[in-house]
Parts: sequence; structure tokens; C-alpha cells
Amino acid sequence: MSRPTPDPAVDVDVTDLQRPTAEALHAAELHALAERDRAQGAQVPEGWRLSPRAVVDFVIGDPASGITTKFVGERSFVERCVVALATQRGLMLIGEPGTAKSYLSELLAAAVSGDSTLTVQGSAATTDDAIKYSWNYALLLDRGPSLEALVPAPVHRGMSAGQVVRFEEITRCPIEVQDSLLSVLSDRVLTVPELAGPDRVLHARKGFSVIATANTRDRGVNEMSAALKRRFNFETVRPIADPDREAALVREQADAVLAAAGLDVRMPVDLTEVLVAAFSELRTGRAADGTPIDQLSTAMSTAEAVAVAITTGLRSAWFGSGEPNGADLVESLAGTALKDETDDLARLRTYFNRAVKGRPGRWQEIYAARSRILD
Repeated sequence: MSRPTPDPAVDVDVTDLQRPTAEALHAAELHALAERDRAQGAQVPEGWRLSPRAVVDFVIGDPASGITTKFVGERSFVERCVVALATQRGLMLIGEPGTAKSYLSELLAAAVSGDSTLTVQGSAATTDDAIKYSWNYALLLDRGPSLEALVPAPVHRGMSAGQVVRFEEITRCPIEVQDSLLSVLSDRVLTVPELAGPDRVLHARKGFSVIATANTRDRGVNEMSAALKRRFNFETVRPIADPDREAALVREQADAVLAAAGLDVRMPVDLTEVLVAAFSELRTGRAADGTPIDQLSTAMSTAEAVAVAITTGLRSAWFGSGEPNGADLVESLAGTALKDETDDLARLRTYFNRAVKGRPGRWQEIYAARSRILD
């Protein structure tokens, strides 16, 4: 039996939040999909808020039901991710930086559990306490080991409530920290040896699962053990292959941020197309005509393109004409394309001189403004 769907009438006010959660931002859509499930008598896995089909529709969109597209990808790929969450394995999302792995995990957790906030942020400083549980030491000293003194971390909370736990950048954690998930994923139990009696072992409720993400550029930093790999289904999140869909997504997300900032400025269609084309060429190492291009060390991802589009609009609104142009874009490109790799400056200069020079339209605006970052 599925758990009750959140009432949209009690949703959080997201108007003054910089980054609302997916379940708060799209509460009306989640409610509508749950109502559709009930009306159609759809089979909802125990512990889930929505049926598997509704989860997929929430992620990739369903225009017929008024559900917006949030993640651009193949439906079959998202279906495999949803199926993985219903198995006794976790879901591992791997891919290049900026391919929306974290956002996809957030959307899946919001649709399945109604809560995407049970998150562990992987880093070299992550410990077992941040994953499983820790203690309130004042209560521990006063009352000894007890449930009252225990402070549950995301995995403990997810197992107790039967919810999805997100583990971001798992390969940034030391191997021994990663392997603390072995018994959780294989046996679905978490042992708290300090406690006595039935509280010593926590059994996961139905609905619990783990979605982990890993950056392919970080492979080798803390390689996962073979034992842990066997407990995950691996899915690769790839860059958006369709330039038109990518340009539409970049423009939509940038315009939404600009509108939320109270600005009338919007990214022009043709300028966004040039931005996406340039990022694609620098990401793949090949121009539109097939000419080889030196790739930048920076990940020229869709997420980075969105950031550049937002910055372009802000620069134009605050310091420019109010109509974003090539010069605004070049100024905004500097912080993304040129970070800590000095050779990228030479690669970018070569790209402008070989690939951008001579192209018509907005490309000429960009070429004319190249001195703003290349000199």
C-alpha cells in the first residue's frame, strides 16, 4: 500500500527560495500524477508515492497531462533507472560533469518518496556519522546509548521511513567509507551495536533505496570496490545529443532565473543557439564542418551553458543595453571556459581564429569581442 500523497495546500512557499526542492517546486504536478494514478487504478509499489509510469512522466514530461519536461533524455533510459529503484540494488548514475546526474537523482527521489532532501554529499571529509547515524553526546552521557540519544543521518532516516537516499559524488569518499553501504544495500539492515534489544538492528522499510552519483572525471580518485559495484545498477547519463533540445533547455532555464530576478531581459534564440553550438564543439573536439578542435580541460556541459546564459542576461540587464549580444556572452564565457588550466587560453584562441572567424550572424559579434578574454 502506497503512502499518502502530499497535499498541495500545505506546500512550502518557494517564491523567496534560491533553490526550491523538486517536490516543492513541482508539488502541483506530483499531486496531479498521484490523482491520475488513483483514477486509473495504477499499480503503485509499496512505499512509493507514484506508479513507475507516473515517475517517468514526471521526469521527462507528459504534455497531455500538463507535466513539464524536467530532464532531457531517452524515455527508455529513465525507465531503466526507475526499475533499478524497485530492485534490491541501488542506482548508480555516472557521467561527465554537468550532465544533470544530481538533478535526475533529485527528480527520482521527489517522485518516488516525495522527499529529495535525504542526501549525503560525498567528499574526502565524509564519515560514517554523516551517512548512518551519530550521537547527541549530552544525552549519551546522561542516559547511555538509547534511541533518544541517537541522531539519525540520511541512510538511517531513509531506512526508517522507506524513502530514497541520495549519495552525491560517492567516489570522492574514501573506500572504507563507501563500503559502509555494503550491508545496507545487500541485507537491507543497519546495525547499531551500541543499542540493545530489537533497536540494535534497523530493517529497511519498503520504498528504501539509494541513488548514488559519480563523476567520470574523478574515476581513480577513490575507485569503488568490486563488492560495492555489484550492489548497484550502473547507468550512464550522457550529454544532450539534440542541439535544438539543448538550446531550448538552456534558454528556458536561463529565462526562468532571469524572470525570478525580476528582470525583463531574455536570452535571444539565435544567441542561445550559438552558445550551445560553441559548447558542443569545444566539448566534442570537432567543429560543425568536421574540423578537429582542441578540447578544453573544463567540462563544457549543458549546466555550464545555462550558467553562461544566465550571466549573459544579467550583464546585459545591469551593465549593457538590456538586449544580450555577443559581447555580453564572451564576457560571461571567461569564468566558465578559463579556470585553472593555462593552456585553455591558447586552445580557446585557436578555436576563435579557426572555427568562429568567418561565420555569419551572431558568430561575428562573438569574434569581434574575442579580445575581452583572449588578450
